[in-house]
Amino acid sequence: MAAPDKDESALVGRAQAGDQDAFRVLVGAHKDRAYALALRLTGSAADAEEVAQDAFVRAWRALPAFRGEAAFGTWLHRIVSRLALDRRERLVARARHETPAAETPEIVDEAAPPDAAEDVGVRMERLLGKLPERARAAIVLYYYEDRSVLEVARILGLPEGTVKTLLARARVTLRDAWTREEARLR
Repeated sequence: MAAPDKDESALVGRAQAGDQDAFRVLVGAHKDRAYALALRLTGSAADAEEVAQDAFVRAWRALPAFRGEAAFGTWLHRIVSRLALDRRERLVARARHETPAAETPEIVDEAAPPDAAEDVGVRMERLLGKLPERARAAIVLYYYEDRSVLEVARILGLPEGTVKTLLARARVTLRDAWTREEARLR
C-alpha cells in the first residue's frame, strides 16, 4: 500500500478538529473498500452495510485519538475488521442458541459433490466462508484488499508471525478443499 498522501493527512487533521465536511470526504474515499471488506467477512450485504456504517461512526468518535501511526485507511480497516468479525461471531452464536430443537436444520452431507457449473469465484467465496474467522480475515485482507503482512497484522492486532502462519494454513486448507471438490467432480 502506498503511503498516505498529504491531502488525506490534511483531511484527517481537519476532521480531527471537528470538520464534518472533511470527514465526509474521507468517508467517500473509503466507503467502497470498507463495505467490500465487511461483506467478505460477514457474508451478508445487510450485515456489511451495518458494519461499514458503524465503523464510520466509531471512526468519527475515535478520530481525536487517531495518532497517524498507520494510514487512515489501515486504521479504518482495523475497525471494520473487528466489527465484522464480532458481528459474525455473535450471529453464529445466536443462531446456535435460538434454533429450536424441532426446527433444527438437516445436516448437509459434506461428501455431496459440488456443483460442476458453480462459478469459480462463488466456489472460492463458499470455501472462504468455511475458514476460521481470523484465517478468513487474514486471507481477505492479504489477497482481496492487497494489504501487506505488516498491515494485516496491524489491522487484526496480531503479531506478523501469526499472520504468516494463518495465511499459510489457510492456503493449505483452501487448496485441500478445492482439490477434494475437484476429485468429486470427476
